Amino acid sequence: MSISIPALGPRPAILFVTATRIGDAVLSTGLLRHLVEQYRDARFTVAAGPAAVSLFQGLPGLERLVALPKRSYARHWLDLYRQVASRRWDMVVDLRGSALAWLLRARCRRVAAKGDPGLHRVVQLGRVFDLAPPPAPLLWPTPAHERASELLVPAGSPVLGIGPTANWAGKQWRAERFAGLARRLTAPGAVLAGARIAVFSAPHERAAAAPVLASVPADRLIEVTGEPDLSSVAAALGRVALFIGNDTGLMHIAAAMGTPTLGLFGPSPAVQYAPWGAHTSVAATEISYGELCSAPDFDHRTTGTLMDSLSVERAEAAATALFRRCLGVAA
Repeated sequence: MSISIPALGPRPAILFVTATRIGDAVLSTGLLRHLVEQYRDARFTVAAGPAAVSLFQGLPGLERLVALPKRSYARHWLDLYRQVASRRWDMVVDLRGSALAWLLRARCRRVAAKGDPGLHRVVQLGRVFDLAPPPAPLLWPTPAHERASELLVPAGSPVLGIGPTANWAGKQWRAERFAGLARRLTAPGAVLAGARIAVFSAPHERAAAAPVLASVPADRLIEVTGEPDLSSVAAALGRVALFIGNDTGLMHIAAAMGTPTLGLFGPSPAVQYAPWGAHTSVAATEISYGELCSAPDFDHRTTGTLMDSLSVERAEAAATALFRRCLGVAA
């Protein structure tokens, strides 16, 4: 069931306002996918955070991208209003729940309400159009991005992708555990025996990724660090056989590219932010999210990793089971 889709006429102009953070922006692409399929001749303007906006470069029907950096006193909304107010929109979709949609001239408006913390974010967003089941996230790398990805992850033997960094120390599994997991999964007799290992990180995260990089034999190492075009990185993630990473935007990108993706979770709610899709799974700490974040001495500003109750053995078992399931091999 879904909300009746209004007839918008030929070549409708649709404004789609999505998240600042990469992961949330990726999760919103399921709704955008739905609109692309419903309005095949639509002209889309997408507003997103500066880090995420390049992910939409290959969107079918894209007319304009607007980078929307957050500013104090919510001045970013005034910036966006100035850029889009002169047009009459056929549809405005605002997933950030602002007043913008009501200030613009529009035939149709859809505004996301405050989410239910008991539901996955993809399900929450699906409710904007009453979509059940909700459409899965999807990314649209261009042919140029695909060609760039071939240089980032060259053809050859299978590749295990690793995302060892995070935007917060609390949810970053220790580098030595990532290194140990990669060794186990690529050892003789393992599901990815002899595979190359691609380590993904942002330029400012290279120091955090360095111990993992140093642990991989040079002849099997692929380093994807410093690539400025996130859509090329997305296409590169689509080239790996299995991706394992902390709860980050990279994890959601990998899942949206259809790559078997294992997300590692501890002090963030997997019920809301687990990777979405048939080829995904989660390995979580033995200490629950609620217990980790409600401890009397918890302070998100100063805490180190809170992922230590996730063992290498537990992550290996989850990764092996996921990979075999995706191959259709019995565990």
